[in-house]
Amino acid sequence: MAMGNKRNYENPRETRRAFFKATGTIAAGLCLTGQSSAQAAKKAKAVKETLALNGGPKAVTYPQTNAHRWPRYGPDEEKAIMQVVRSPSYARIDELEKDWKEYLGVPYVRAYCNGTSAMMTIFFSLSQDLPRGSEIMTPSYTAWAIGSMWLFGLVPVFVDINPRTLNFDLDDAKRRLTKQTKALMPVHWLGLPCEMDQICDWAKEKGLIVLEDACHAHGASMQDKYMGSWSRMAAFSFQTSKVLPAIEGGMGVYQQREDFERGTTLGDYTKPRTFPEDSPYRKYQGSGFGPKMRMHPMAAVLARCQLRGLNERNAKTVAQVRRLNDRILHLPGLYEQPAPSDMKRVYYAYDMLFIDEAKAGMSREACVKALQAEGVRCSAYTYTLQHKLAFYAEEKWWHHKPIIPDLPGSEQANRTTIALPLITAEIPELADQYAKAFEKVWAHREELGKA
Repeated sequence: MAMGNKRNYENPRETRRAFFKATGTIAAGLCLTGQSSAQAAKKAKAVKETLALNGGPKAVTYPQTNAHRWPRYGPDEEKAIMQVVRSPSYARIDELEKDWKEYLGVPYVRAYCNGTSAMMTIFFSLSQDLPRGSEIMTPSYTAWAIGSMWLFGLVPVFVDINPRTLNFDLDDAKRRLTKQTKALMPVHWLGLPCEMDQICDWAKEKGLIVLEDACHAHGASMQDKYMGSWSRMAAFSFQTSKVLPAIEGGMGVYQQREDFERGTTLGDYTKPRTFPEDSPYRKYQGSGFGPKMRMHPMAAVLARCQLRGLNERNAKTVAQVRRLNDRILHLPGLYEQPAPSDMKRVYYAYDMLFIDEAKAGMSREACVKALQAEGVRCSAYTYTLQHKLAFYAEEKWWHHKPIIPDLPGSEQANRTTIALPLITAEIPELADQYAKAFEKVWAHREELGKA
């Protein structure tokens, strides 16, 4: 896709057939002609059903004790862990690295104790090619790991997000470009790919280095190319909540041999001996550059087991989300993170929805309170924005103090997001009951708006 072409992120309208399937159509204030009297009666009843908030029956009655559990380990993981207990070996890490490299189709990877460590090796490697004080563009809607760039004389430039996708806003990045900016690191938030084709095109035009925070995006792809393989370097996290959970762990991805050797030498003093004879980093065997960030073998076997079923699990999770979202997105003022046709997204942690209070006719707080009363496990989601934290406002840590900007897209996201936990088991009944709860709440949106 050419850099000037904008993807359409508006939610497609539901088809007429899908509309008829939605039991809350009249309740949401929408009328369709030609419906049967039985259908009309059914929907009229839905309108009259009292909110659980006001003493009515809950829409969600299915037990949720196991519905949202994560990770989901089984006999394969238990067997792999016991093999490590009975025969400890760091070779398990090598096996994971081989599998991950083949999965992504990249030349170099290295496993670390967590995603933060992988990120540190990226910043360290990058800093060897750049003058101190070089800046890296990054969204404020990201994790604390970006703070480690200060250790290597690098400085963040905070970029806004698109409040509908929660991803890197390229137009805002263009406005914040400075002479010191040398790289950018978009985040594939909650598993939705960033527009890497357009980001990479602009970076090439400006001579910028592209990095990726793919810690939410294991198995996500765009134009049949996995996230984490679009950039010079990328980081993945295998922490407990992640799409590929190993309780703790991370992976660095490198396209260039020198980056790989630099990152490895920072993270594992035992690995320089494995580099080719002509490597300038081979001589650092036994010392590395000080830290040790090696992955635990138990984490490696857990990650390896999880990798085998990654695509299948992702597909099942997407199907569960679509069962719910395709039914409720016709409701006025309700939106999701949209994935254009050239993207294959995954889901990390949440099914994130957005509410336009003006179109919905009620506040986010009133909506969430009513949904929770119906049995929906949801929350008014607010993410901690990095640029507002004290660390970035104190000049003593930085080559030069980061600019603390106004980021209206990030603020809007924090005002409008509604987080639903992923249904991680195959429970279509629960997804249907969640949909019923949304339809029921929207049927009463006028009175909720007055409350």
